[in-house]
Amino acid sequence: MDIDPLEVAKGDDADDASFAQFRKLNQFVAITIALLATFMGICKVKDDNIVQAMQQAQANKLDHWNFYQARNIREEVAKGTLLQLRLAAPSQPASEQASYQKAIAQYEQLAAEQARKKDELKTQAEQDQKDYDAANFRDDQFDLADALLAIAISLLAVTALTHFWWLYFLALVPTGFGVMMGLAGLAGWGIHPDMLIRLLS
Repeated sequence: MDIDPLEVAKGDDADDASFAQFRKLNQFVAITIALLATFMGICKVKDDNIVQAMQQAQANKLDHWNFYQARNIREEVAKGTLLQLRLAAPSQPASEQASYQKAIAQYEQLAAEQARKKDELKTQAEQDQKDYDAANFRDDQFDLADALLAIAISLLAVTALTHFWWLYFLALVPTGFGVMMGLAGLAGWGIHPDMLIRLLS
């Protein structure tokens, strides 16, 4: 049986065209994965900084509430001492009245000072909680971006093995949403799909 050179040439052309298509798809997959990995790296650095800020805000909040409690105790002690001095003052001789009035004035000032500092600490602790919540909002955005981009990279890996173009385009769906959430975290946009984040948290 003779081999027809024209048939062999046609077969080679078909193989070349098929290989060129697979190669083109693999190039798209490789470039997309490289871009996503770079973007995820940038998001990871920012997210780590945000997590550190959250930890600092949490530590500050606990410190401020602890100091608040200490100021509260000092205020209550000062008020208790002030009450005792006021009750004891009328029964003291005239020669002691000046000392009692001076002590009463000092404890009134001390109680007022502790109340003022206590209120300042409460304000600081509440601000720490707001800072934590704001940072947590952005941390959620980065967490969702990580999850979506990981799904996208998994789909792209399967695409490289199967050579299905439709799978590549399917991978672009989580890619788009993941990039959007990453950009939201980087730029401080208010995008926050609460229902999805609650599901993942």
